[in-house]
Amino acid sequence: MSISSLPLSYCTNVHPGVTIDEVIQGLHQYASEIQRAIRRPLAAGLWLSQPVISELLANETHIARLRESLANSQLTTYTLNAFPYGDFHSERVKENVYLPDWTEPKRLQYTLECAHILAQLLPEGVEGSLSTVPLGFKSLSSKPDFQDSCIRQIIQFAKAMDQLHDDTGQVIRLAIEPEPLCVLETTPETIQFFAALREAADTTGDRAAVDRHIGVCFDVCHQSVEFEDVAASIRELSDADIRINKVHITCAIEVRQPRPESLTALARFVEPRYLHQTFARSSGGKVVHVLDLEKSLCERPPVGFQDAETWRVHFHVPVDAESLGPLFTTRDDLRKALVQIQLLNYAPHLEVETYTWGILPSGEKPSLVEGIAKELRATQLLLGNLALNKNGLSAL
Repeated sequence: MSISSLPLSYCTNVHPGVTIDEVIQGLHQYASEIQRAIRRPLAAGLWLSQPVISELLANETHIARLRESLANSQLTTYTLNAFPYGDFHSERVKENVYLPDWTEPKRLQYTLECAHILAQLLPEGVEGSLSTVPLGFKSLSSKPDFQDSCIRQIIQFAKAMDQLHDDTGQVIRLAIEPEPLCVLETTPETIQFFAALREAADTTGDRAAVDRHIGVCFDVCHQSVEFEDVAASIRELSDADIRINKVHITCAIEVRQPRPESLTALARFVEPRYLHQTFARSSGGKVVHVLDLEKSLCERPPVGFQDAETWRVHFHVPVDAESLGPLFTTRDDLRKALVQIQLLNYAPHLEVETYTWGILPSGEKPSLVEGIAKELRATQLLLGNLALNKNGLSAL
């Protein structure tokens, strides 16, 4: 039973980065300043978009520059966010973030290239992880052989990671990240997919490679938005021998007993860049959803939302916040998830991933450095309390 002893990571997808110069600028302008603010070691969970990966591979001096920048800032890197393939900061990202999906050769090639870059950045003796799309977005995944195509490519990735280990001694694991309204959305769907993946790997003789290198990224707010019991979800994944290679420490928006003032406040979070899948649960347990958070939903809630007891919105909000004016957050689920993660017999990578600082509603809010530093300090406090009391929620 343990929590990772590696420096806590924060994901740099919060910064624009479609060139190597932008990535390095983000490290100097933000990551090193955040580390100075929290006064403890910090890991940079790099987001390297496909254009950046291409730039790095085109000239080996660029990788040396990136390594040097990390070293000069005294930052470590053990995980990459290989989920967004293109520009994560364009005017409209929405469902395009799930493209290319895992049926596309471009997705496999990009992820392999991320792995090879990460192998050159890892500290000695530390394993690496890559978070990735949950196969694809449900409404964009209608190919009749969609799952089989994904499985074939993921097996290829696992085999390549075995070869990378033979060549370099580095272990890098894929972390497939379930997300609302995606092909892998719920914990039962994820368990079913891994059963099919393993069956296929048994047939091809690649089961050992799949077991060694393929697991999940458990993004806490994603399963909270689904109204899953996050502790039970983690137990179910563990019982199915599905390794949680990475945990995204995240919180979503929660609306309790929706009233005009809370829905007015929620409407301020409507924005055009990212997809904010929105779910509602009645007192009887019925769950309904809509694709995205829109002002019309807040102004004229449809049947199922009107009489719902609770709404939850896939909008990453600062993980230190219990509430946002009349709105609440799913921070209590974060506490429960970390307690359960500690009970695993291995230590997943831990990363704070609040990528929405630039689109939070205007008003009084700290600078990016101050805001992320506050998140990290609050998370370290949660983790420190876990270390002091491993047997329950009372210390949290």
